Amino acid sequence: MRLYRLPKAEGIDDLTLTEAPEPVPQRGQVKLRMHAWSLNYRDLMVATGRYGVGGTRPGLIPLSDGAGEVVAVGPDVRRAAIGDRVCPTFMQGWPGGEVIAEARRRALGGGIDGVLAEFVLVDEDDLVHIPPHLDWQEAATLPCAAVTAWNALFGARRLQPGETVLVLGTGGVSVFALQFAHIAGARVIATSSSPAKLARARALGAAEGIDYRAQPEWQEAVRDLTGGRGADYVVEVGGAGTLPRSIAAARIGGEVALIGVLTGGQIDPAPIMRRNVTLRGIFVGSREMFEAMNRAITLHRMRPVIDHVFPFAAARDAYRHLEGASHVGKVVIGA
Repeated sequence: MRLYRLPKAEGIDDLTLTEAPEPVPQRGQVKLRMHAWSLNYRDLMVATGRYGVGGTRPGLIPLSDGAGEVVAVGPDVRRAAIGDRVCPTFMQGWPGGEVIAEARRRALGGGIDGVLAEFVLVDEDDLVHIPPHLDWQEAATLPCAAVTAWNALFGARRLQPGETVLVLGTGGVSVFALQFAHIAGARVIATSSSPAKLARARALGAAEGIDYRAQPEWQEAVRDLTGGRGADYVVEVGGAGTLPRSIAAARIGGEVALIGVLTGGQIDPAPIMRRNVTLRGIFVGSREMFEAMNRAITLHRMRPVIDHVFPFAAARDAYRHLEGASHVGKVVIGA
């Protein structure tokens, strides 16, 4: 079978297409024929050796996100059958409840080998069935970005209809958060530096858009749009560089979901205290969250937003497209 590895991790060109024997499922395992994969910013960090304390393990198979068909099962498998359409969970070994350290070490494409291969083995307890109306490429976008957005809005204090959600940019997590907030009956404000991207966000359900180049103090624009109150939820994907503005954009007693690490800088805790803001770190989510999210996607027949699909042999081009940051939604690799 064909698969990609990172013999070293100093850049996208280190992504190497190679061959290996097809794996054989053992007790409790399921063999998947992968049909599509999707990229997250984390995958760029892995490929360039900037992810995790010890960097990227030499020879790692990258990517956490993919969708495949069950083609073989090991002994004692009960949760999947041949022919099922499934996604592996981002974090293997986290069925529900609070995350444990061992599960954090078993994140696909980081702590352990990922899914950028034609066939992969997954423990049956780490699979989620795909919403039936989604195709392979749409389903492949779900395990990381979609579950992260779902956790941000519904993982603690659940978003209520009529509340306001601020999303930053139009990457995968932000677009999923926009879609989930919209179907939940919330008002969404989106930021971007591109008028065309803001128009796309409005078409997906955003009530207002803020061009942060034209309005660099965009937290003030958020307060203006909310009558001085601020947003109930902020989906923060920038990191320390944008966090102060996100905190200022949140209402007193609001919640900021801290997801991204795109920018550097220091965090001053004083505004968090003064505004009584809850700052909640999000590291994707459990299988239970994934399954709840899929029920909502199925009920509303929601479809993920895909920016571009690259063939399997052109995986490096997919990485470069993501790196260029011109996308809206998800960058996908097709079989």
